[in-house]
Amino acid sequence: MSTLQWAGLLVLAAFAGAVVPFQSAINSNLARGLGHPLWATLASLLVSVLVLLPVILALRLPLPSLTFISKAPLWMWAGGAFGVCFVALAVVLLPKLGASGFVALALAGQVIASMVLDHFGLFGLVEKQLTVSRIFGAVLLIAGVVLIQFGGVLERNAVAAG
Repeated sequence: MSTLQWAGLLVLAAFAGAVVPFQSAINSNLARGLGHPLWATLASLLVSVLVLLPVILALRLPLPSLTFISKAPLWMWAGGAFGVCFVALAVVLLPKLGASGFVALALAGQVIASMVLDHFGLFGLVEKQLTVSRIFGAVLLIAGVVLIQFGGVLERNAVAAG
């Protein structure tokens, strides 16, 4: 893969992360208007389907194999449930934690879970052993989360004490 292709992938990954706080903030407002976070979650996921279907049709993608659908293990369908979990929790937690706090905590959870998935090669992923440097990176990330979420309190306490 060329450097330009890698750069493009990095930009797309950053964009994927950048849309999360916007989605969560918008859905939190939608929840207030609709009266409950789960209604906003449902609305968000329905809009996702409405946006995705025309793209699938425009690309003229073939229908999935009915054989695969009937034989796929149940765990393969869990992604949708995880999506509901993320969207619903984002709707509830973002107004309480703030966008930066929620995203930092969500990112920390994603990195830790990803390291476990990689270490054991779960779900067909290539194994990437847990190393001291990877663990240290996770610790630094968690320290960053603490500073993002509680840094203001720590600064105010230091000023008040000093």
